[in-house]
Amino acid sequence: MSTKRKKRRKKKMIGTSERPRLVVYRSLKYIYGQIVDDTQQRTLLGASSLSKEIADKVKKAKTRVEASKIVGEYLAKKALEKNIKKVVFDRNGYKYHGRVKALADGAREGGLEF
Repeated sequence: MSTKRKKRRKKKMIGTSERPRLVVYRSLKYIYGQIVDDTQQRTLLGASSLSKEIADKVKKAKTRVEASKIVGEYLAKKALEKNIKKVVFDRNGYKYHGRVKALADGAREGGLEF
């Protein structure tokens, strides 16, 4: 994705204190999710398929899509502990299918609204 398009898209997607932004990053092997408050420029929390708390579940997952769903559910659980219920979903330029969609579905099942 071009840098210009990414900047243009990011202007519209701003995470506030009431409704922070859930950012997805995926590498070839792993997936990462962060909840960011753009007004304070702080990362509130994050999770990935490398997180120690869910390492056993991720290893048991047969596919990377299943692992992404586990990460989404874990991220939602951590967010609800910090009283974050509503977020803005930022797919970071990735198409909304496969691992990105699985993370979003897992976060929704975990209790996040977006």
